[in-house]
Amino acid sequence: MTKMTRALAVAGAMMLAGSAFAQPVQLGTLTITSPWVRPTPPGAPSAAGYLSIVNHGAAEDRLVGATTPDAASVQVHEMSMTGNGVMKMRPVPGGLAIPPGRTVTLAPDGYHLMIIGPRQEFKPGERVPVTLVFKHAGKVAVSFPVANGPVANGPVANGPAAGGSAAGGQAGGAMPGMTMGAMPGKAPAKP
Repeated sequence: MTKMTRALAVAGAMMLAGSAFAQPVQLGTLTITSPWVRPTPPGAPSAAGYLSIVNHGAAEDRLVGATTPDAASVQVHEMSMTGNGVMKMRPVPGGLAIPPGRTVTLAPDGYHLMIIGPRQEFKPGERVPVTLVFKHAGKVAVSFPVANGPVANGPVANGPAAGGSAAGGQAGGAMPGMTMGAMPGKAPAKP
């Protein structure tokens, strides 16, 4: 392989990799970052979607639902450990709170979007169109790249591949996968 061919191959690979990066999406005082969906095998009954939501506002909002034309339905779910050490998954009643001045991260082993009845296999490099529904901010379309881990797109990216932790590194009763840190320039909210 010549130097020129190698340089063109590297440039092409970088362009393809760059196209996988998800750009932040703004909806009122909310910023949605780092969306991604796990790949699925053919015929999978469900898939999982992850993202971070930053609330720059002074009031709480709630992620109350989502839709996609690529699946039968989408629900906001949480994973929690039962008293006997069994992991349990269930829908979040009333939606997921997005406190003011906070970032909430949906990540593996914690809060996530449960994509039920995918209409086709989700393959790495593809995108899944999802409309997120918030109680106050309304609806917003977000393109979720299909990837094996978080797709970084800025300072809010979290998770093991971005140098964070799947559990969000929070103590004090926060759900695994939910980051509840203060935004720069704002004091942390009292529990």
